Amino acid sequence: MQYADYALWQRELLGDGDDPESLMARQIAYWRRTLEGAPEELALPADRVRPAAAGYQGHAVPFRVPAEVHARLLEVARAEGVTLFMVLHASLAMLLSRLGAGDDIPVGSAMAGRTDESLDDLVGYFVNTFVLRTDLSGDPTFREALVRVREAGLGAFAHPDVPFQRLVEELAPVRSMARHPLFQVMLLLENTADAVLELPGATAAGASSGLAVAKFDLDVSAAEVFDAQGAPAGLRGGVVGSADLFEAATVARITERWTRLLATLADDPGLRLSRLDVLDEDERRRMLTEWNATGTAVPDTTVVGLFDAQVARTPDATALEYDGERLTYAELDARANRLARHLAARGVGPEQVVATVFERTPDLVVALLGVIKAVPPTCPSTRPTRPSAPRTCSPTPGPCACSAAADCATGSASSASTPTTRTASPSSSWTIPPRPANWPASTARP
Repeated sequence: MQYADYALWQRELLGDGDDPESLMARQIAYWRRTLEGAPEELALPADRVRPAAAGYQGHAVPFRVPAEVHARLLEVARAEGVTLFMVLHASLAMLLSRLGAGDDIPVGSAMAGRTDESLDDLVGYFVNTFVLRTDLSGDPTFREALVRVREAGLGAFAHPDVPFQRLVEELAPVRSMARHPLFQVMLLLENTADAVLELPGATAAGASSGLAVAKFDLDVSAAEVFDAQGAPAGLRGGVVGSADLFEAATVARITERWTRLLATLADDPGLRLSRLDVLDEDERRRMLTEWNATGTAVPDTTVVGLFDAQVARTPDATALEYDGERLTYAELDARANRLARHLAARGVGPEQVVATVFERTPDLVVALLGVIKAVPPTCPSTRPTRPSAPRTCSPTPGPCACSAAADCATGSASSASTPTTRTASPSSSWTIPPRPANWPASTARP
């Protein structure tokens, strides 16, 4: 048999894709149903924004899984009625989900394609790529994820004949030169015998270019190792991460997390997705201790004292910028001081609470700073979303004063008018009346 004979046989087997009864049409229909609504791009913890076109350079990181973990993984596979590939697939999908990829995880893989012994010695390309879509919704345990992976895998293995490129043409996903269509993470378990090239009178061997080629965002490959007695001796493999997206250190961390997760799941297949810990001890200490070591010497002064010192140091530096308006520290200090004097003139003093009602503009900062200059503490309040809604201030031990802008949404930034101030008795909550019809249209400011 020649490869051309195989190609003709495959074409006859698949039939015409336009014939709904053909094998080609039935398998395309299966894949259309299976991949409907799948994410076009998997969200991975990338270090960089995806470029417009892929560069196909990568960072390769080797890994080893110890013999005892390999043996436990095989025990889990036998107990759950799945293959080792399905165990690796489920664990990788759960890792990606924990790293932020969501609960709908498409992962690519490949089939050898040599479905008949007569094809074993035939030279030619038989490998076909397919997509395994994993549903991790509902916080499944690893055992439950294995059941879902098994169903997806058996469905894929029962529909293996449509060439991947033809499948892409039929499903017509949004195409991009920046990413692989339908999936961006590839997983392979190499469980076939190594090919040996024997040439009479010559010695042949493979040679590496030393460059890692990245056809996918993440390309994971593994192979089983057995000792002389046929006992599990570990897994060996590597992860290639796209240099377009990842630093080499990030690929190494993802690889280390996966191998650690394999050991965890081998020990406890009943763990739920939400309980999987992807941080090692160093990462946890860094996040919980080092990054939170924010203790610092606090000066024996007040907020007003700190602000006044900053004004003295950099009076002309920009303190606030908003929507084209700019205030220096000196200008902000002057406006806050005017408001503080205005409040003091209205009888606001110690042990009183001032509620400020402003939009989120520089006016709010001026008001808060002016209030703490006059009398701390403050009780900030946001402006209600409906103009007709009342603005209220909770009861306080003493008179409550409220400083409110006339119309912060439309007023001029250069206005220097005095804010409205009202006082009330502490006996009950009080409401600021609606703005009078003759209220000035410009923004009220100190």
